[in-house]
Amino acid sequence: VALDADVVIIDSLIQDYGGNPYNIHGIEDQVSVHVVDMRDEHSTDHLVRDRDVIFNLAGQVSHLDSMRDPHTDLEINCRSQLSLLEACRKHNPGVKVVFAGTRQVYGHPDHLPVTEEHLVRPVDVNGINKVAGEYYHLVYNNIFDIRACSLRLTNVYGPRQLIKHDRQGFIGWFIRLALENDEIQVYGDGSQLRDFVYVDDAAEAFLEAGASDTCNGNVYNVGGIEPISLRDLVKLLLEIAHAGTVRYVTWPEDKRAIDIGNFYADSTKFKNAVGWTAKTTLRDGFLSTLEFYRKNLRHYVDATHANES
Repeated sequence: VALDADVVIIDSLIQDYGGNPYNIHGIEDQVSVHVVDMRDEHSTDHLVRDRDVIFNLAGQVSHLDSMRDPHTDLEINCRSQLSLLEACRKHNPGVKVVFAGTRQVYGHPDHLPVTEEHLVRPVDVNGINKVAGEYYHLVYNNIFDIRACSLRLTNVYGPRQLIKHDRQGFIGWFIRLALENDEIQVYGDGSQLRDFVYVDDAAEAFLEAGASDTCNGNVYNVGGIEPISLRDLVKLLLEIAHAGTVRYVTWPEDKRAIDIGNFYADSTKFKNAVGWTAKTTLRDGFLSTLEFYRKNLRHYVDATHANES
């Protein structure tokens, strides 16, 4: 919108999947919104027409949900992706598509930091289906007239993310618990390493990829500035929030089974391609995120989910 683009937003707004009309508060009159499920091929055929760039962030991102309901994950993360690409092939050849991939495709890392040359070895259904969705994009780039690439995101956080529950990642849930002066439960001893990307940096990565044909047919890691242990992350969050407590608990078996251990990405390939680097420190990102939710918490947490964990 700030670049004076003609922006069309497509979202199914499925409950608990993260979509929230308040996310576009203040720019409602500057964008066109269509509440459409990507599984509806007819609507997708119509909406891809005359677009120059498609930022494809549609997906089911809960790893636990993918294990409990694998068929829905398959429908959204595979079949819907293929339908979108077919719609582009038929109705908008030459369009640029930037796919939101995930670091989860790597599984348990053999080395750190993880580069794009690392084996793809997902440990859950979500990871498998995200790999397939990514590969569909690469095939349509290589065979058909679709200019596609994939950004394998690490842990993205920031204003407007889902904080109602913890099924789509722990970082938003931790932020909510800190805001509500509640107890954060960390599995294990908190020594696990992760890297985190602030949402503004992630958005910049998508814009850079969308504007560069150098990226076509490639996959790129999009990681944070530096890794941090979950113990140190929670300590920093509670310090900045001036609220909340922490307790270390035993891993639940269902979550332990699909945890990938330590992970942080090497984003050198993407930096060399378009010049992108993460700029926002975790401290600055937390400050901005906490400020946003203190002002807007009621739009992201409601009574229905007040006791959900």
